Amino acid sequence: MLTLVSPTIPAALLVIATAGGYAVATIGMKLTSHGLGHSGIALASLGFLAAFLAEMVLLRRAELSLVYIAIIAAETLLVLSYALLIGEGLSLRQAAGAALVLVGLAVATT
Repeated sequence: MLTLVSPTIPAALLVIATAGGYAVATIGMKLTSHGLGHSGIALASLGFLAAFLAEMVLLRRAELSLVYIAIIAAETLLVLSYALLIGEGLSLRQAAGAALVLVGLAVATT
């Protein structure tokens, strides 16, 4: 059987790699929506590939329900950080809603 990565990679790092891949894919989609078609599509494809590979390894070690919640929490933080970086900030109401979602995710995973 072909081994893609070493089994010694910590699960937390795999969660971050998966979330990072999905976040990169989101950035690629954002670039594509602003007319940077080929580069945006390439970035999205690379992001999805990275997320797929990391999540596949992660699912060998952990339950889907916990993996999914952890990835969503990390991806949310990464995408919101990118949105702030490009000037797409949140209103106070949106920020409060996002905080509630993140608190709920934290409660669900502890």
